[in-house]
This record gives sequence, structure tokens and C-alpha cells, in this order.
Amino acid sequence: MSDRNGDGLRDLALWRTFLAAHRSGSVSAAARTLGVAQSSVTTQLQALERSIGEPLFVRHARGILPTPRADDLAARLSGPLDALALALGSPSPTEAPPMRIGGAAEFVERVLMPALASMIAEGQRITVAAGLAEDLLDQLRAGSLDLVISAVRPKGRALPSEALVDEDFVLVAAPSLGLAPSSALAPGDLDTVPLLAYAHDVPILRRYWRHAFGIRLEREPALIVSDLRALAAAAVAGAGITVLPTYLIAEELADGRLVVLRETDDPPINTLYLVRRPGPLTAAVAEIDRALRASVA
Repeated sequence: MSDRNGDGLRDLALWRTFLAAHRSGSVSAAARTLGVAQSSVTTQLQALERSIGEPLFVRHARGILPTPRADDLAARLSGPLDALALALGSPSPTEAPPMRIGGAAEFVERVLMPALASMIAEGQRITVAAGLAEDLLDQLRAGSLDLVISAVRPKGRALPSEALVDEDFVLVAAPSLGLAPSSALAPGDLDTVPLLAYAHDVPILRRYWRHAFGIRLEREPALIVSDLRALAAAAVAGAGITVLPTYLIAEELADGRLVVLRETDDPPINTLYLVRRPGPLTAAVAEIDRALRASVA
């Protein structure tokens, strides 16, 4: 007589582990959620994969990435398993872990945190990682992040992405430098003024010079600091001129601590993208998407 588990009910413990791993994107995180050893999670996932006859996750150094079949199974299992846990009168063993979001530190501070404040107050758990776009996208591919606000659009279709907002960049200085704002401002007018840069290769300044002046920037910066907030602080203090996104310095421009040196209807822009893990769009990601779009509208 066959002992085949036709209805899959004997595998409830395995599916419970599977759903915890899918939601967390990490064997270690799933183990913490379930209160078991990592080796137990690994063993159960391997048993489940043998049972269905195909892999459910691609292993990476930073986590696990679900296959399309795993995404489909998770979408169909989440409701029933959570409902079963609720019916049994116990907390859901697959309670969703915090949403894991990545973005540039400056955007996280000025835009992301205010946008998500009400969600957090209402009970949404969120973990935020600040860093460079390429590093954060690598973490997204590895399954250790759920959503990234990125200045780099990933190539291919592996990571779903949509444009979020265009950042406008402006050339600014403190009034104390005595530079007269003018739409006719030329590079030669700035030759003796110190440049404040984000990096040694001055990517933001170079892009502005090319877009606004039509020439290559050849000067060396007087200050290099890899934090746009620090650049803004240095500019407000009168250290020199720099190029910054308008969202970051809205207050400084409004109260006159910084002035735009060259007004234009065609400023350099940089598009930010919302990039998420493959698979069905979850309710939490959709809500974060809506909150961010409302904050930048």
C-alpha cells in the first residue's frame, strides 16, 4: 500500500518553515522567527524540495532568493496557514518579519522616515539599511532586502523596478560668499571659489558642469565628504559652492541660508527607482510605495 502523502497535510511543519524562510529571505532569520536552529530550517527546506521535486530557493552568501515556484506557493499558502494559526488561538508561527528597505542615507533621513512614520506608528515593522545603490541592489538580489530606493536602475528583468521621482540638482552657496545669482552665470565666474564635492571624481559637480555649462569640469575640489548632508552644512557655513538635490536643502533655500546661483528651467535630474524583490507584490510593499509617492508628489 502506498504511503504517499497525497494531500500534503503531513508536511504542515515543512510548509510553515518554508513560509518563514520566504518571508524573511534568510535561513537565519527564519530560524529566529520559528525559534529553532538554522540547521533545522535547512534540513526542512531540503526535505520539502525533495518532496516536490524541484528547488525552492537559490542560495546566496547573504541569504536565499525564492524561485518563481516558491513565490507562487507562498502566495497561495500565506492566507491558509495564517488563518490556521489564528483559529488555533496562537500567534502566527509565520508572522511577517520587518520589511527591509535600503536607500541612500540622505534620502532615508529626509524623505523615507517622514513618509513611513504613520505606518510604523500603526504597527508596521521596518528595518532600514543605508548605503550605495549597487551594494543595496546586491543585497536585494541576495534576498536580504525587500525594497530599495536606488539611483541605479537594475539591468534586465530579474528585479522589478519603477521610477519614483526625479531629483532636481542645483548649484548653491551661502549668501556670505557674495556671489550674485544669475541665469547668465559662467564657469569663469566661479574659478576662485572653492568646490565642495561628494567624491574624489566629483560625479555630481561634473554632471552639473556638463549639463549646465556644456564643458568638462577640470578643477580639483577643496572639500570631499561622502555625505550630501555634510556638504550642505559646509555650504551653509560659507566653505564654498556645491551641487545638491533640492529635496535635501528645501529648508535652507526657503530661509535663505543657501541661494541657487544659476536659475534654470532645465536643471540636471537624477531619477530614483523603487526596486523590489521578485515575486508577487505584497501588501506591505504596496503600502510603502503609496506612502513614498505621496511624500514626493
